[in-house]
Amino acid sequence: MKNNRPVNLSMGQVLSVNLKSPVAIASILHRVSGIIIFLLIPVLLWLLQGSLASPESFAHIRNDVFGNLLVRLVVWAFVAGLIYHFIVGVKHLLADVGVAEELQSGRTAATIALILSAVGILASFVWVVL
Repeated sequence: MKNNRPVNLSMGQVLSVNLKSPVAIASILHRVSGIIIFLLIPVLLWLLQGSLASPESFAHIRNDVFGNLLVRLVVWAFVAGLIYHFIVGVKHLLADVGVAEELQSGRTAATIALILSAVGILASFVWVVL
């Protein structure tokens, strides 16, 4: 008799199966980038508010706060999350209207999205951090 009951897999087994597929990697990273964006929006809004308060506070934010490497890395993490979330979000929207929703074309689209995101994230690192 065939047993079709669900099987509980350990996290290691789930990751070993899912990390072989570019579609799964793109999907997991899309969720992670959304969380990063969500968590960093208040920090960046606080910096924006401080920079708009007066000319002196703008100079302080620009010179003192953004002179700190850690702050620039936080801003880069936000920009990197936005770039990735946008590119993979466009891939998802195209799949919703019927483009690249088959298995092989979905893998190709996910691979292209991952490559484009990597290029954009590296460019943003040079722009923001260096």
